[in-house]
Amino acid sequence: MKKHWNAAGVLAYLVLCCLSSKADVRLPQLIGDGMVLQRDVKLKVWGWASPAEHVSVKINGKTANCIAAQDGKWLATLPAMKAGGPYTMTVDGKNHIILKDILIGDVWFCSGQSNMVLPVERVKERYPEEVASANYPQIRNFFIPTASDVRGQHADLPPGKWRPTNPKTVLEFGAASYFFAKQLYLKYHVPIGIINSSVGGTPIQAWIGADGFKSLSGYQKRLDQFKDSSFMNRVTRARRQADASHTQATDPDPDKGLSGGVKWYAPGFIPQNWHKFWLPGYWADQGVRGLNGVVWFRKEVNIPESMVGQAAKLFMGRIVDADETYVNGQKVGNTTYQYPPRRYDIPAGLLKAGKNVIVIRLTNTIGKGGFVPDKRYELTDGKTSIDLRGDWLYQVGQVLSPFRAMENIDRDAVFSAQNEPTGLYNTMVAPAINYAVKGMVWYQGESNPGTPDYHELLTTLITSWRADWRQGNVPFLIVQLPNFGDAQYSPSESQWAQIREAELQSLALPNTGLAVTIDAGEWNDVHPVNKEDVGDRLALAAEKIAYGDTKVVASGPIFQSAQVQDHQIVLSFNSVGGGLIAKGGEPLTQFAIAGEDKKFVWADARIDGDKVIVSSARIDHPLYARYAWADNPDGANLYNQEGLPASPFRTDKP
Repeated sequence: MKKHWNAAGVLAYLVLCCLSSKADVRLPQLIGDGMVLQRDVKLKVWGWASPAEHVSVKINGKTANCIAAQDGKWLATLPAMKAGGPYTMTVDGKNHIILKDILIGDVWFCSGQSNMVLPVERVKERYPEEVASANYPQIRNFFIPTASDVRGQHADLPPGKWRPTNPKTVLEFGAASYFFAKQLYLKYHVPIGIINSSVGGTPIQAWIGADGFKSLSGYQKRLDQFKDSSFMNRVTRARRQADASHTQATDPDPDKGLSGGVKWYAPGFIPQNWHKFWLPGYWADQGVRGLNGVVWFRKEVNIPESMVGQAAKLFMGRIVDADETYVNGQKVGNTTYQYPPRRYDIPAGLLKAGKNVIVIRLTNTIGKGGFVPDKRYELTDGKTSIDLRGDWLYQVGQVLSPFRAMENIDRDAVFSAQNEPTGLYNTMVAPAINYAVKGMVWYQGESNPGTPDYHELLTTLITSWRADWRQGNVPFLIVQLPNFGDAQYSPSESQWAQIREAELQSLALPNTGLAVTIDAGEWNDVHPVNKEDVGDRLALAAEKIAYGDTKVVASGPIFQSAQVQDHQIVLSFNSVGGGLIAKGGEPLTQFAIAGEDKKFVWADARIDGDKVIVSSARIDHPLYARYAWADNPDGANLYNQEGLPASPFRTDKP
């Protein structure tokens, strides 16, 4: 018999469904199939259920029971277990949940900004054998999708899954954290879990919770604004206004390369009155100043018979900002922002013998547009390679009006939650604090040069995270900023060096470690591809601090003390390992000294045991010394015999 529902019946049915749904035991995102649980510590398993609902958790012969609170939250604590697996976990309340393929090993919470995000996919050309051999099913990765909110802590993370390591999945893993995990796995042969909670371009303030800011001055006013509904409404309006103004700021004139009878990328297009351009380079340095807009680039390339019919790869370095790239009139790829390397697949059959045409439509809206130097510009089929550096042709397709979107906008109200205090802690840290870990890894600082209180912020982050996790002084490892930017050939001030100093000072806290990377960066890329050295050095720090291997030399030389003796300064170091060396041979470089006026000059430096003695004929009474104090301390060569670089430092404190 067909049923007929009235309004009251429908309402009753919906209420019943909601109550039934509410009764189901639910688990957080981190508790799922394939997860890695921390060995040798009590384990918290938590979730939501009906008030007063009995919940039972079972795994590996162990059982934990609890009763859900009135708000529906529950937390069960399992006893500590040794490394092993795979196991099955069951969670029972009014419903029955089965979780499979669970391992018990070591879990590391890895956080920071873009260099922690940077996936293996971005560095795969540097490490092809690593990718091909990445068959480590006991290394698992959980990447937390980006979410931000300044209004309060979230109960759970954005949706995610634990992924085992294989040649396909590893491409999605953070490269630094993968190499770190791999080294630990190969040495200790226990499952390794990586929770990657990182967001590109974000400042350290966004990763600290509201409680942490109670000990810091200058932030409370901003935090109070987030609780003000009128302010948050202004924020929403200002964001919409900024977006609308940005759209209106674009010049309505069309791109000539797309609006004519023949598109500029078409095979039949004949360029007339185009100009020469030397690639790589920026158009502001080659006769086109003050232009933001669309510029087209074109090059004819002769292809040998051996490449015809073969699939190929086009490497166009790194482009500022967005590009659409064509080969013989066919679009082979596009990228919408400047940081990813341009690596485009050319299908078999597209290349022909003789003349082929590569066309790039490049869009830049702010700063210098063009092609970043010292990158790979090449067309290759794996056997034959064609160098694409050299003469190209260019023509301006569209000029964009200057960006004036912020002129009439409430600047105090315009912000992105992921760049504000607590904005990422609330969504990507706080929901994870019940998950037991072996330790934490931090790779950040590129967004904070010029932040005078970075040391206080980093100290607060470390101590507050440890307090949140309630596991005591769990190991906390830091990647010191790498070398980046133009080399300075005279002693100079450096905001990047100040961040490195703050990171070095964090070693005063217990169970902290530092991976020095001033030799692993790239002068022209804030995202260097050498992530293996980063991961390996982090693993060394973990071996000593987290695993108690006292024989490990965990870092390069660390400055300890300075003593003025006559016309020289004697610098003492620890972590010298087998002894100090000048990598590549004498002389030692990047040492500078100054007298009372703090006007630094390059110093003569020599190794004497575990000390370095610095002097200069230009300074009669030296008082202060610095080492590698620059954004890009090119040539800094103080190492220990284990091949680990010394950390930059200064003896003159601000």
